[in-house]
Amino acid sequence: MSKPSERIIMLADCQSFYASVEKAAHPEYKNKPLVVAGDPARRSGIVLAACPLAKQHGITTAERLGEAVGKCPELVVVRPHMEEYIRVSLHITEILQSYTDLVEPYSIDEQHLDVTGSLSLFGDPETIAKRIQQQVQMETGVYTRIGISCNKVISKMACDNFAKKNANGIFTLSRQKLPDVLWPLPVHQMFMIGSRMTGHLHRMGIRTIGDLAQTPLSKLRQRWGINGEVIWRIANGIDSSPVTPGTHDRQKGIGHQMTLPRDYVMQEEIEIVILELCELVCQRCRTKGYMGQVVNVGCQGADFDRPTGFSRQMKIEDPTNITDEVYRAACMLFRRHWNGLPVRKIGVSLTGLTSSEEYQLTLFDDRERKMALERTTDWIKQKYGDTAIMRATSLKEAGQAKDRSRKIGGHYK
Repeated sequence: MSKPSERIIMLADCQSFYASVEKAAHPEYKNKPLVVAGDPARRSGIVLAACPLAKQHGITTAERLGEAVGKCPELVVVRPHMEEYIRVSLHITEILQSYTDLVEPYSIDEQHLDVTGSLSLFGDPETIAKRIQQQVQMETGVYTRIGISCNKVISKMACDNFAKKNANGIFTLSRQKLPDVLWPLPVHQMFMIGSRMTGHLHRMGIRTIGDLAQTPLSKLRQRWGINGEVIWRIANGIDSSPVTPGTHDRQKGIGHQMTLPRDYVMQEEIEIVILELCELVCQRCRTKGYMGQVVNVGCQGADFDRPTGFSRQMKIEDPTNITDEVYRAACMLFRRHWNGLPVRKIGVSLTGLTSSEEYQLTLFDDRERKMALERTTDWIKQKYGDTAIMRATSLKEAGQAKDRSRKIGGHYK
């Protein structure tokens, strides 16, 4: 087989991933409409994933569970099992890696792979795609759709706009066919274009992807700076970034946010949660071998139509991963910027990361003892579970540590 003139890049997307994993684990649900949602008992959660049968009833991801049940009374509702989804996702990665060593996860259910060097081993691109589909479905029960092109951005749009609608779940989109195939589509169907940007583009007379591709770059840069160039390059299918395994491993920051079970209005209650978040962030920093020098705190209220809250950061004197030091800075930020309105979501992060192998010793704060204590509590939690040792404040009614210990990514394990 002759060497291709361009790279052969695929984007493999798992259909209704969470719902597909649940159906694979429960064959009795095979022919039933099913959704995965946050709180099935209370019917007040959000739909995280809907199987194709559920979508036929008009159910969509991110709608309220009560509305979904109203559309389909016989709907099967299951709570998320994040540990299982992560396990299956890693299994799919291993399958893809059996075809090429160039596999780059994009999300838990999407992965890029460069098969340019695999054609002589496994056949032409569509043959490889079909083999991947068959193996993933046989081993995991998950159906994959695959977009094929010469780079990551076109393969993503090939998958989203065409492979997902094809009977065989595969679509090849060459750069040469963009004007005939991709450009006639409405601009909101382009990768990276949301509803707000769609409105801006419409007001400029840009209604299709082709309109955007043919808009002078200078005009877009004048309006949005570098972001204007980014969307212009996507519309024209320009993307030189390689498929790079481990590209997302390099940390720019470590953070965690939490949606609270009710509005928190008392400073003391909110600061209990801030302490828990600081502890979690610092524990992750220590596990990964990092210290951070920039502390960020953000919070918002429950009414997303009339948003309240703030996100502010401050640089501290020395990099750290000690909980009390980060908590002190986080509380300073919170007290300085909180306007007293109810808080429903809050987050803490550390950026400006450096290796924890080199750090500044100080004369008066006994930092070595504090770090040794943190390492000991980390070891206890790793061996016996996150609730084996807890701060007393977490036992108060406002504390979320016990409930959070039973979850992954905000959902129960």
